[in-house]
Amino acid sequence: MPTHLRHRLLLAVVLSGLWRPAHPFTALESDQIARFQEYLRIRTAHPSPDYAGAAAFLLPYAASLGLQTTTLHFSPCRTKPLLLLTWPGSDPSLPSVLLNSHIDSVPAEADRWAHPPFAAHRDAATGRIYARGAQDDKCLPIQYLEAIRGLRAAGFAPARTLHISLVPDEETGGVDGFEKFARSEVFQALNVGFMLDEGQASPTDVFRVFYADRLVWRLIVKAAGAPGHGSRMFDGAAVDNLMDCVDTVARFREAQFGMVKSGERGPGEVVSVNPVYMKAGIPSPTGFVMNMQPSEAEVGFDLRLPPTEDVEQIKRRVKEEWAPAHKNLTYQLMLKGPVMDVAGRPIFTATNASNPWWSVFEQAITSAGGKLSKPEILSSTTDSRFVRQLGIPALGFSPMTNTPILLHDNNEFLEDKVFLRGIKVYEHIIRALSSFQG
Repeated sequence: MPTHLRHRLLLAVVLSGLWRPAHPFTALESDQIARFQEYLRIRTAHPSPDYAGAAAFLLPYAASLGLQTTTLHFSPCRTKPLLLLTWPGSDPSLPSVLLNSHIDSVPAEADRWAHPPFAAHRDAATGRIYARGAQDDKCLPIQYLEAIRGLRAAGFAPARTLHISLVPDEETGGVDGFEKFARSEVFQALNVGFMLDEGQASPTDVFRVFYADRLVWRLIVKAAGAPGHGSRMFDGAAVDNLMDCVDTVARFREAQFGMVKSGERGPGEVVSVNPVYMKAGIPSPTGFVMNMQPSEAEVGFDLRLPPTEDVEQIKRRVKEEWAPAHKNLTYQLMLKGPVMDVAGRPIFTATNASNPWWSVFEQAITSAGGKLSKPEILSSTTDSRFVRQLGIPALGFSPMTNTPILLHDNNEFLEDKVFLRGIKVYEHIIRALSSFQG
């Protein structure tokens, strides 16, 4: 091939992102990547997360860095350990800083992955490390610990005590994890002043930060009506009544989704309502009786609200518009958690001058050479909500830029250089937060 064509081909491959020049990692960086891969290979995915294996890896790791380690149990079966790691500060009178990460991860459909999801395969050409939990969020504890390693090597000593909580059960609701931890005397004794928890990857070159999670509600609507022959057309059939409900909800959903599509609001700033199941029909040995209209029907919705939403207005909408009694509709609205914190305020963390922690965090990102996007409300939920409910400020943050959002997706990966940069970012964050004297 002529030289000029070879150069053009090489340029095309580089621009496509399919190849990158060899990155000369230091011995320390290579070790950090290897530790990340080792943690990813521990199968902490549901339905049977290997919590014991994770603890056996993390506790000696933390102790080797001079951290105090405690294992807590909040489940009756004592098979879901919560690991608490502590770097004592020089001034114990100051409220502490808490860094959180969950040990568990969601399942993976191995046959849909390019590489085995628990092999932590690293593609040498791209630096991508493929594994379940690579983004969500097994990168965080390794980055926390390696950042502490770097700070200790630099002779840094924190003024505030720094705690790291590595918790179980987050992916299944946190019932035997952070929810009970946040209500415990142990947590109260930590005197937490501020917490950092997981965030999400950013497809751009700016970091994303989250100041709230949406409220999680569940709505079940049941319809009743006179049964009849499948050929009859009459008012008030159960399925007909239920379809009125579904149509009304669909119009509301379309309006909310439209604001996201237009860019008027972010995904976490709207009310999402999505049908997750429907039940109707008269079962038969071969399926359903096709010539009979049933007398009952049911639909379930996943409903998520920004904490800034008027919750009473949504409740009225459900009662009067989505499931009105005059259409033989009844409903069950299940609220998972409070809608206000202990002081009666909406559950979010301020990202302005009223919250001094915000300024410290923002300045730490700048000192690390990073930029923050507009603070967001997370579309889903994290363990941060349990801390915000107590009135403690908490932000969601994962230092991943120029990275597709792949949590819970097939072929989840994190690039090695993005992972390593995150360690340096946390060095700046931990130094700033634990030195804050305000």
